[in-house]
Amino acid sequence: MTRKLTGKVAFVTGATSGIGLACAQRFVEEGGAVVGLDIKNSDEWQLLEQSGDHVLLVVADVTDEAAQKHAAAMAVERYGRIDILVTAAGIAEAGPVHMVEQDAWDRVLNINVKGTYLSIKAVIPTMLEQCSGNIITIGSIEGLVGSEGGSAYNASKGAVVLLTKNVAMDYGRKGIRCNCICPGFIETPLFRDTIDLDFMQDYKQLIQADTKMGRFGKPEEVAGVAYFLASDDASYVTGQSLPVDGGYTAGHSHGLVKLMGLD
Repeated sequence: MTRKLTGKVAFVTGATSGIGLACAQRFVEEGGAVVGLDIKNSDEWQLLEQSGDHVLLVVADVTDEAAQKHAAAMAVERYGRIDILVTAAGIAEAGPVHMVEQDAWDRVLNINVKGTYLSIKAVIPTMLEQCSGNIITIGSIEGLVGSEGGSAYNASKGAVVLLTKNVAMDYGRKGIRCNCICPGFIETPLFRDTIDLDFMQDYKQLIQADTKMGRFGKPEEVAGVAYFLASDDASYVTGQSLPVDGGYTAGHSHGLVKLMGLD
């Protein structure tokens, strides 16, 4: 079977868990080399490193511009190029505006928006020299539609969606594509830390019921979409925001399908 990322080099933030880890694992399976950036290591990443010398982790904060530039430079020094960027690092804070402390607001915007901007800024010079590159930002369906109590997170992911479009516009003629994956409710450590709280159980059932496929997603399912966007199969796709949400944003459900025998 052809491995479509053979010879490609990916720079992945938030690489040691959740969606970032799943993307790194898929890219390696498909023949790519991966330089990961995360604030910590993990057992799962260490297992990935054992697969060969085509995996490297830089432990750093995505809000640190010097660290991001250093990680990108290490990728070029070790592998000679950067073909793919995936900006999976992110955090969430809950609450309507009047309940969100300024420090919490700043933390979410710094990691989710500033971190994405700094990652793109770090790899763009190399991609411009190559006249090629593929940037995949990780947004959220909560950057496409509102959600109760999600003010800071929604604002940050909405910014990522618009930043993606601007990057696609600014660099498209230089051979650089940029798209945004907008996951729905995906079973990542970040999601489970919230959804498994006792007071969230009733809401968990409601959210799952309004997901048209009747279940939450897996990080590997987001990684599959990232793989498509990273491959040449998506060579004419840029500036897009693609929900990967099991149909959650397709429309409202009111139970009428039960009358049609489709429950």
